[in-house]
Amino acid sequence: ACNADVLFENTPVSYDDGQPAIEHISTALSTGMHAITANKGPVVHAYRELTKLAHAHKRKFFFESAVMDGAPVFSLWRETLPAAELQSFRGILNSTTNLILTLMEQGKTFEDAVAYTQSIGIAETDPSGDIEGWDAAIKVSALVTVLMGINLKPSGVERKGIESLLSEDIQSASAEGKRWKLVCKAERTDSGIETSVRPELLDPSDPLYNVMGTSSAVTFHSDTLGPLTITESDPGPHTTAYGLLADYINAVR
Repeated sequence: ACNADVLFENTPVSYDDGQPAIEHISTALSTGMHAITANKGPVVHAYRELTKLAHAHKRKFFFESAVMDGAPVFSLWRETLPAAELQSFRGILNSTTNLILTLMEQGKTFEDAVAYTQSIGIAETDPSGDIEGWDAAIKVSALVTVLMGINLKPSGVERKGIESLLSEDIQSASAEGKRWKLVCKAERTDSGIETSVRPELLDPSDPLYNVMGTSSAVTFHSDTLGPLTITESDPGPHTTAYGLLADYINAVR
């Protein structure tokens, strides 16, 4: 038997099915623990099932650090925007690719920029999940699933990564006062939802233009409020850890 009060589940994400994190969290909730995670997989692939299980056992399933490292994205809507309906959002949600593009603008090659992100620990040995847009896509899926109430898997997000951007593209844009960014979008439509992750060429008037390095930002549009933007500047492991701590405090108080 385990006498723990909480499970902090932070195994590597599975884009395909969310396992084994879903099983870990399900077991924890079923045995009377709160479940706190920074893993996007369970949020995307089992949000409703795990939320119902948590409710049945009078426990909490929280995941603030799954998107934007612990900035109050999910809790903002859960705690402070009751009855508001999210219509759309647009943002930069992958810090690794944003740093790569920033470094390329400063003159580094794509390969050197990727190597640097690996050396400081924000990119995996195989960085394809970031570079090909999968990490951004699963974050879009998590926001749509939780905040918009529409089940969406990463494979359902129109996706193009930054792997096809050349140094010449970055420098040419810079010479014109513009910047390439990997932009995430979702918008309600009459037929459901339209979502995308793809590079966009931004001019200085765009609110995402000055989101540099490992920073991220997202702008929400709801049926009741005008644009509401959250920006996180240069997050690190400590900000992810804070999100986990904040979730635990909110779970037990």
